[in-house]
Amino acid sequence: MRYSLRQIQVFLAIAHHENVSRAAEQLSLSQSAASGALKELENQFDLQLFDRIGKRLKLNEQGRMLRVKAESLMAMAQELQEDFSRHNALGNLKIGATLTIGNYLCVDLIEQYLSHAPGAHINLDIANTEKITRELLNFDIDVGMLEGEIQHPDLNIQPWREDRLICFCSPEHPLAAKSHITVDDLRTATWVLREMGSGTRQTFDRALYGHLPELNIAIELEQTEAIKRAVSKRLGISALSEIALAEDFEHGALVPLPCPELDFSRSLYIAVHRQKYRNASLERWLDLCAGAVHQ
Repeated sequence: MRYSLRQIQVFLAIAHHENVSRAAEQLSLSQSAASGALKELENQFDLQLFDRIGKRLKLNEQGRMLRVKAESLMAMAQELQEDFSRHNALGNLKIGATLTIGNYLCVDLIEQYLSHAPGAHINLDIANTEKITRELLNFDIDVGMLEGEIQHPDLNIQPWREDRLICFCSPEHPLAAKSHITVDDLRTATWVLREMGSGTRQTFDRALYGHLPELNIAIELEQTEAIKRAVSKRLGISALSEIALAEDFEHGALVPLPCPELDFSRSLYIAVHRQKYRNASLERWLDLCAGAVHQ
């Protein structure tokens, strides 16, 4: 074989960081060793994988094409190493999830996964849809759990389960006493919403398309709990997933606002890079997700 796994590791680390120094630091190598490994790999096959732009190395078309296969190769090598080391098929996982899924659904799935792989390590990155999508495309995570609707030719995106947003307010808010909330009520209200780029905001904007310019959006926040606290302080009304609001409604801390004129339904999705090697760990996670829908 004319290449080594170390050369492939260096290639992928540089592709990720676009910088030899940071790639070398990640791999605990000297900068000269990392640079030499890349140069040797390129010389062995008489090719150039990166365009040099100042101190940055940007993947060229040839490099991008080979990167996806290199990522798959390293995933298989990692799985083999874990099998040798622990003598079982399930290993570590890197999961990216949007806020509602990460905060309210993933912990139960992780508990189930670790019951079959007690020595495994789970890394859960909770962020908005845009960030999780970037991480999938950059092979930073194994699987993405998304609230937002996305389309990308490099991603395999499958519907997972159904969800809906619910408008809500503080029990002391004037709208709390109304049994039917009209669009006019929503136009005159002050809103506390998720930030642009989140799946929740995407669903909200779609449901109120055509009315958005008339809404008074006073506050935009990245955290679900911060939004609920702001609403409880009567800073405005909001709309979040029913999954995130169930306990608050049960305890009377927040009050749902019935909006029959609007469609706040949405799907939650699971996404995997099409070139991602689906080892036993990833397949087990996907099976757990599929089973969770029917529980």
